[in-house]
Amino acid sequence: MITTKPVRVLIADDQTLFRSGLARLLDENPVITVVGEAADGAEAVRLCTELLPEVVLIDLKMPNLDGIQATEQILANHPNIKVLILPTFDADTHVLAALRAGASGYVLKDSEPDAIVSSLLAVRA
Repeated sequence: MITTKPVRVLIADDQTLFRSGLARLLDENPVITVVGEAADGAEAVRLCTELLPEVVLIDLKMPNLDGIQATEQILANHPNIKVLILPTFDADTHVLAALRAGASGYVLKDSEPDAIVSSLLAVRA
């Protein structure tokens, strides 16, 4: 039986209820370990250095440092970390900018939990 270690995930979103709810949902899955939560982009950048997640799930629109700027800084400091954008709509014009900044992909906030887990695993691979 092949076992893989859980994906270490950092969640960055300024909406506390969404962030903590998503963290709780993901933590119930044995292939995911939520290592931290950030309320804004600046905190996400700092926590990446501190916690070294494999994947960062990050909202685009946050205070202090938006998801695009945070993605650029995270990848400049930690090129092996994968960033997965969490937009509200797939037509969000900021998604393309985030992908240009180095994000590995995106998954909509209203996706089913299994789709988010699949996206995390795909991005890590």
